[in-house]
Amino acid sequence: MNQPLWSPSPARIAATRMDAFRRQVNQRHGLDLADYPALHAWSVANREAFWQAIVEFFDIRFSSAPQAVLEEGPAMPSAHWFPGATLNFAEHLLRRSDDHPALIAIAEDGGREQLSYAELASQVAGLQRSLQAAGVGVGDRVAAFMPNTWQTVVGMLAATSLGATWSSCSPDFGTQGVIDRFGQIEPKVLIAAAGYRYAGKVLDLTTKLNEILERMPSLEQLVVVPFARPEATPGDFTTHAKVTLWRDFYTPGGEPAFTQMPFDQPLYILYSSGTTGVPKCIVHGVGGTLLQHVKEHGLHTDLRTDDTLFYYTTCGWMMWNWLVSGLALGATLVLFDGSPFHPGAERLIDLIDAEGISIFGTSAKYLAALEKAGEKPGQSHQLTRLKALLSTGSPLSHESFEYVYRDIKADLCLSSISGGTDIVSCFALGNPVLPVWRGELQCKGLGMDVQVWNEDGKPVVGEKGELVCARHFPSMPVCFWNDPEGAKFKAAYFETFPGVWAHGDYAEETPHGGLVIHGRSDAVLNPGGVRIGTAEIYRQVEKVEEVLESIAIGQDWDSDVRVVLFVRLREGVVLDEALQTHIRQVIRANTTPRHVPAKIIAVTDIPRTISGKIVELAVRNVVHGKPVKNTDALANPQALELFRELPELKS
Repeated sequence: MNQPLWSPSPARIAATRMDAFRRQVNQRHGLDLADYPALHAWSVANREAFWQAIVEFFDIRFSSAPQAVLEEGPAMPSAHWFPGATLNFAEHLLRRSDDHPALIAIAEDGGREQLSYAELASQVAGLQRSLQAAGVGVGDRVAAFMPNTWQTVVGMLAATSLGATWSSCSPDFGTQGVIDRFGQIEPKVLIAAAGYRYAGKVLDLTTKLNEILERMPSLEQLVVVPFARPEATPGDFTTHAKVTLWRDFYTPGGEPAFTQMPFDQPLYILYSSGTTGVPKCIVHGVGGTLLQHVKEHGLHTDLRTDDTLFYYTTCGWMMWNWLVSGLALGATLVLFDGSPFHPGAERLIDLIDAEGISIFGTSAKYLAALEKAGEKPGQSHQLTRLKALLSTGSPLSHESFEYVYRDIKADLCLSSISGGTDIVSCFALGNPVLPVWRGELQCKGLGMDVQVWNEDGKPVVGEKGELVCARHFPSMPVCFWNDPEGAKFKAAYFETFPGVWAHGDYAEETPHGGLVIHGRSDAVLNPGGVRIGTAEIYRQVEKVEEVLESIAIGQDWDSDVRVVLFVRLREGVVLDEALQTHIRQVIRANTTPRHVPAKIIAVTDIPRTISGKIVELAVRNVVHGKPVKNTDALANPQALELFRELPELKS
């Protein structure tokens, strides 16, 4: 009998904010919702009462009261949430103002800087005054080309306190990748690092930054954070904009003021990965982002004022935006910039003990790599305060679930979470009151009418299909930038099933009410007309000790599609007949004969986006001799050449 890997004790459940919220809803509305499934069903059937309950539970403060919770038309997208309400995002993240640590910034070289909530507010107030003096106001864009450090958070809070819109890229983006993003949104101010560290190297950004500046005619102010290049001077940078070093641009001190904004005022601009063309600029609103994040942090993650939250992310991934919202709960955030495996595989695990991290966030790829490196943190580290481990970026394999409970910690809530840049949040995620089952995301998010639909648009359980959200939710994008009629926005999410959000994930709902993500819909393999999610194959290949990582595509062949698997092997391992046979046997034994690849080919690298996602579509295009429109969205675009004109694929 299949058993859960972990179940919370009744005492642990009763102590969670999720359970407190359930009890409050019961009391306010005269209900008897007994458990999470009942609470979720109520939250979807009564979205207005639910989101109002979130406002009250987390004390969201509107300076102007809303005329309603929700005004909507018959089909998506047609919602106005909390019309008439005004608020400020930064104000809610800075409500705590004492000496409790707000940010702990750790650099790869071991440098550590700490800001209390009071010090953070003082920094924001100073930067706010200088941004205002530079002409930044409501609706202006402030962009950052920055590592994950405290200055980036201060920049975001100062910009959004003024009603400006924030957007960020990380320094590992290529020149064209940054221009493709910031060139579209035309920021008034750019905050940029002069250098950063990765894998033991100091990387000078001067040349790259000058190339970017040449293509940003709208820029009025460049603020340079020397970071890993302390010798940087304003004279290093060529631009018609004013150039000032961070330390000279403002003086900390005083209390920040907060411009009150409409609920759907643009707060963040995030970007699609852009591997099939210029990235889409996805605009997220002030109120929807705040409500969704306090719900996810406070209820689904059980984040509290005495918790320490860490997520391994860069400023170019939406998990950075998600992480910083932890300030709204009064928690301590640990920011880390650098390689997670430098100088050794235990680097981030060391941080858990050193900083008393209670909620640790990472990627599925990191956990798989940690296991392949032979790390057993449960034996080598204390992990005393660790109560939850979050994983996203790609589906977490069954083996990684088992690894966490066997070799990291037996008593913790392992939450595989999924949503994305498109909603700056999650459709399915963790839950401190529910058990954890191998390979499953624990639950659908509260207030999110998440379903799996077959090709006929009918909900299915225990079958694979398209992940949809059948009703409006507050963190739906306000719009795409420069898409006045909304044509690109509607095409992106509402063409598969008119009037219903289709997310592009190939998924399955389980009898436990959880979800399994089988990969991206557009990467689904179709041999003999049978749909196969790539994650189903990766899950098996990860069991093979000799393979570090893999990528599977469908190759058009002989009026059908055949499955081709590319593998990156451990050093010194050769892909001989015996290893190929072993890989095929593992896949066949645990899936179906249709999953077994027709060809297995060894490669030395696998292309990924800058946020670490493997790019099946780009590889498929190269194999079929089609162009890849935007290689600058990739962290390692040169890897694509490994897949071009392969003789093994011509027979």
